[in-house]
Amino acid sequence: MANIEIYTKATCPFCHRAKALLNSKGAAFNEIAIDGDNVKREEMIARSGRTTVPQIFIGGQHVGGCDDLHVLDARGGLVSLL
Repeated sequence: MANIEIYTKATCPFCHRAKALLNSKGAAFNEIAIDGDNVKREEMIARSGRTTVPQIFIGGQHVGGCDDLHVLDARGGLVSLL
């Protein structure tokens, strides 16, 4: 199974939706909470080019945010990355 990293904030509903989708696929992931952690936030921005959460990486590839993850799944591309 691919290495999955997801940058999140505790109160973010999109983060919860993205994690729920990954969990429904049986995918283990490394959650990187950026709440109050400017170093992790800056790391996320440098890697993704985006300032919003969640930001999801699968196998080192930036997948995008929650909506991007759901679109990828709807098109049948998520399972092949996992």
